[in-house]
Amino acid sequence: MARRPGVPRLLREINDRAALELLMASGPLTRGQIGQLTGLSKVTASQTLARLEERGLVEVVGEQAGNRGPNAALYGVVPSCAYVAGLDVGPDSVTAAVADVKGDVVAEVTASPHGHDDPVSIVHNAVVKACRSGRVALSKLRGVVIGTPGVVDPRTGDVRFSFDLPHWHEGIHEALARDLRRDVIIENDVNLVAIAERVQGAAQQVDDFVLVWVGRGIGLAVMLGGRLHRGRSGSAGEIGYLPVPGVPLAADVKATPGRLPSLAGGLQSLVSAEAVTELAGTYGFTGSTAAECVTQAVAAGPGGERLLDEIASRLALGVASVCVVLDPSLVVLAGEVGLAGGAGLTSRVEEAVARICPIRPEVVTSEVTGGPVLRGAVLAALERAREEIFASSA
Repeated sequence: MARRPGVPRLLREINDRAALELLMASGPLTRGQIGQLTGLSKVTASQTLARLEERGLVEVVGEQAGNRGPNAALYGVVPSCAYVAGLDVGPDSVTAAVADVKGDVVAEVTASPHGHDDPVSIVHNAVVKACRSGRVALSKLRGVVIGTPGVVDPRTGDVRFSFDLPHWHEGIHEALARDLRRDVIIENDVNLVAIAERVQGAAQQVDDFVLVWVGRGIGLAVMLGGRLHRGRSGSAGEIGYLPVPGVPLAADVKATPGRLPSLAGGLQSLVSAEAVTELAGTYGFTGSTAAECVTQAVAAGPGGERLLDEIASRLALGVASVCVVLDPSLVVLAGEVGLAGGAGLTSRVEEAVARICPIRPEVVTSEVTGGPVLRGAVLAALERAREEIFASSA
């Protein structure tokens, strides 16, 4: 049988982790506050902080004045004890951000992937550029999470299919880890948006929700019991393939042996940035993007209501199909169309869903803006890095 640590050592490990997690979550605290919040005695709290300070994980960051006696030292996590990198990889741009262990972004860079077919070189250059910009040694990165469109196989970690990233294929995941000399995670971009939404957006404290992304394409992320549901092959959420009456099936439009069909049919053909822009034109709204068209419709008041009604009825086909299977407590609309539509669109989707199925979920607009895929990638990388630090503190 494997030997287990003795009781004193095990208690030290538990105490160290509890104090470190508390400082990560709550910010600078005094020794007395840490003791009160963890149940540790002052002596034990002092010993715990001394061990963490010796390992370079915490430091004194200030003082707190008291009513009597000397000021109490405030302890905080050392931001530079670890860094992570998050990337948003798309067909037209690659954005990389480096953040410290507290989650503060120290550098963000964007580059064009055009002219570079090798995904390993694209990611390597972006990560190195971001690290140099933030003056962070590559060796200090504890985690790298990459967000991409398409299907990511949960068994291999590779992109199994991405219509927008044809050069991302089996073996890239391993090649990236080998090149960067550390663990690398590739995750579907919409799944990362859902992570950001649950941590910092409209789905905070919500364990069961779905996020519908309407942009260049349409995607879905499913969060059940506080965990992403990816499915056996990683295809959970590929709602663009959803069959819709009166619309050609995706498989009937374009199919290539050995590959998933392109999204020229199904729900994708009704609700995507291109489809919304085309639809808006029939109502007299001619913005250069779907977001511009929807924004014009919202500003037009009664004149734009018909367009919003039509978009909502189309979205409701997909949302209702998901709701009758999963019955989520919340539906978050994200992407350029969801953000532009705001409350006017979400209320219409909620009412349209209630008309066609027995479930009326709460539908809200995403609250994570300014690069939600990138933010989700950073948050996912932070979760893994912090878990590694917690484990190493033992």
